[in-house]
Amino acid sequence: MAGAAPAPVIVRVQRDDFDAAAETARIVAGRAAAGAIVTFTGLCRDEGGRLSALELEHYPGMAEAEIERICRTAVTRFSLLGIAAIHRVGRIAPGENIVLVIAAAPHRHAAFDGASFVMDYLKTAAPFWKKEHFADGSEGGWVEAKDSDDTALEKWS
Repeated sequence: MAGAAPAPVIVRVQRDDFDAAAETARIVAGRAAAGAIVTFTGLCRDEGGRLSALELEHYPGMAEAEIERICRTAVTRFSLLGIAAIHRVGRIAPGENIVLVIAAAPHRHAAFDGASFVMDYLKTAAPFWKKEHFADGSEGGWVEAKDSDDTALEKWS
């Protein structure tokens, strides 16, 4: 694709909600070669009514740099035409958006793999911390990483 514009890589960590449709439009703008767009939106769960909110913190600067590194790796590895990773921080209530990953590619398999790759790395390698706030008003500790997230990451090695 000589002369083609480089694949856009959009990375943001923010308190405000995001608009998935608007972010998707940014990724595909001017990319007629896109045959597949995969979007993943992660939401805060209520954990069966136990949870009133998650509090997410990050390491400013470091988190964005790591997410950008992961996204650029995905662009190269899966020949993506564009990628976005937007992660919220702050106090997030059940049902609210936490994370958005969008991958654009010429074909569906690359788009699915690119989005999954980025999410698996976000869950394990990006410097974010989650604290639970319970419906009864009590506060939980910082949430430990799950073995299942590490297992999911292994498939990309």
